[in-house]
Amino acid sequence: MPVQATAAVDPADHEKVRDWFRELSEHVRAVDFAAARHLFAEDFLAFGTFTDFVSGQAETEANQWRRVWGTIDGFTYRLDGVRSIVSPDRLFAIGLGIWDSTGYHPDGTPFDRPGRTTVSLARETVDAPWVATHTHMSLFRGTPDVSHGDRPAKS
Repeated sequence: MPVQATAAVDPADHEKVRDWFRELSEHVRAVDFAAARHLFAEDFLAFGTFTDFVSGQAETEANQWRRVWGTIDGFTYRLDGVRSIVSPDRLFAIGLGIWDSTGYHPDGTPFDRPGRTTVSLARETVDAPWVATHTHMSLFRGTPDVSHGDRPAKS
């Protein structure tokens, strides 16, 4: 059997991938860093806007999340469009999602701030929630890479 990226995915597995994106959206909108931590492996790896490679939750939170989440509004993944690829043992997945948000120019005027995420996810059992082991988030071409909003963090 040839390898297929679009092989059928168990609907329950895909729903849990969508749940991961949904929950991350909620925490970004709330600027709630502490509540989001359980979605990520402590030693996860990321590509970043401000740093080429980011290793671990603490570094990612300090150098990525805290530089973005409080500067934007309305961060929401398009959940109906989320795609997933799940390994045959159902313990590893890749999720792909498109998001929308509002960014702010230095003068406070808003701009559309869409982007995309690729995330690798793992779990210890098929009944467990997915946990990110890697993320790559990027803005769509032509979108300003810095937002100047100023919302306080919940945590």
